[in-house]
Amino acid sequence: MAAEPQNDFSGPALPPLDRIAIWGGLALITLLAWLYLLRMPMPAGMEMPGMPGMKMAMSVPHPWSLADAVTAFVMWSVMMVAMMVPSASPMITMYARAVRARGAGANLKVAMFTGGYIAAWTLFSAAATLVQLALQRTAHLSSELAVAPVIGGIILISAGLYQVTPLKQVCLRHCRSPLGFFMTEWREGAAGAFVMGLRHGVFCVGCCWMLMALLFAAGIMNLLWVAAIAIFVLLEKVMPWERIIANGAALALIAAGIWIAVAR
Repeated sequence: MAAEPQNDFSGPALPPLDRIAIWGGLALITLLAWLYLLRMPMPAGMEMPGMPGMKMAMSVPHPWSLADAVTAFVMWSVMMVAMMVPSASPMITMYARAVRARGAGANLKVAMFTGGYIAAWTLFSAAATLVQLALQRTAHLSSELAVAPVIGGIILISAGLYQVTPLKQVCLRHCRSPLGFFMTEWREGAAGAFVMGLRHGVFCVGCCWMLMALLFAAGIMNLLWVAAIAIFVLLEKVMPWERIIANGAALALIAAGIWIAVAR
């Protein structure tokens, strides 16, 4: 069972060196992830003549080997780190403030909490890899690693509708309220830190999985879309007027989906 914490999470801020260590570490993880995306290998049958996100040549569907599947899984996993770690930084920072006040082992616990969060998105990456494999085996992905316009339009419309569902709103509230999350989910120790990070990651996946599905519509390796979705996720979690943002995004996605499905 979760134990109720004895900390006041709105207490003193972290010392400067601690803030530098945490924010610098998260920035470094994000930077390395983006560097990998810019220079990563591609599964067999794909050839990238220019920058990632541009058109890729694929003459015929190519059966995946185990190495290709692993490459695609690593791609998705690193992409999720690049997109989602920045948006988790407020939660990680608050957790660091809490555990630092409780005694020794704070650095390990913060690392375990972050690892649990990344683990949730790694599980999502495994599912996304399976979807990509299925789409490529059935020739539903184009040379740009995007689905047909009609399917892409359906994905956009579905993402727009999901923005206003109760499940989306519940998950988003957990992501936007670090204090509320820790008051209900607190667990002691390094293992407890990992479980908390994992549970926070699950809420985050529940909040954002349909946004990630947009990559199948825009092109899995379209890094402009990757960056745009990452920025939107961050704004959705930290900006006020979340319902206005959610409703505005829903209308924009639905309108774009209808236009793509009908006009193309």
